[in-house]
Amino acid sequence: MTPEVLIIGYGNPLRGDDGAGWRAVERLREGTRDGEFGLVAVRQLTPELAEAVSRASLVLFLDAREGGTPGKVWCERVNPRQSPPGAFSHHAGPAALLAAAAAWYGRAPAGMVLSVSGESFAFREGLSLPVEAALAELVERTRNIAGKALSRRSAPCHKIKRSE
Repeated sequence: MTPEVLIIGYGNPLRGDDGAGWRAVERLREGTRDGEFGLVAVRQLTPELAEAVSRASLVLFLDAREGGTPGKVWCERVNPRQSPPGAFSHHAGPAALLAAAAAWYGRAPAGMVLSVSGESFAFREGLSLPVEAALAELVERTRNIAGKALSRRSAPCHKIKRSE
């Protein structure tokens, strides 16, 4: 059975705040019933994820971002965006993965990026204090959006406003 909501946390947990998406998925696993959501933690978005993405109704991408006040949580809708051929690499993002799902499997679900502004992306384990403090908000917002999508059986993207 394919989950309707797929949550992908990505980033490198050995690069400080870059591991925020990874750590958020770990926390979601602790409080989620089996099969409630699809939960995946990866170091980077790769083409191999396109099939699973194509089978979901909503994909939530959890990540850290550079810029902004450290610990600030952002929520943005993401739409499929075609990349040049061969451009799917370490720098490919959620839009390219949604476009790959559409091109290769005929379907791209609704997508959202929930991210937290990082303070340090240096080689180290663990999150900075502002990002660690914001992790609970990132997890809670993710759970709320996923829960609303499941209760409505549609993506709530049009009702989500970007947090400034």
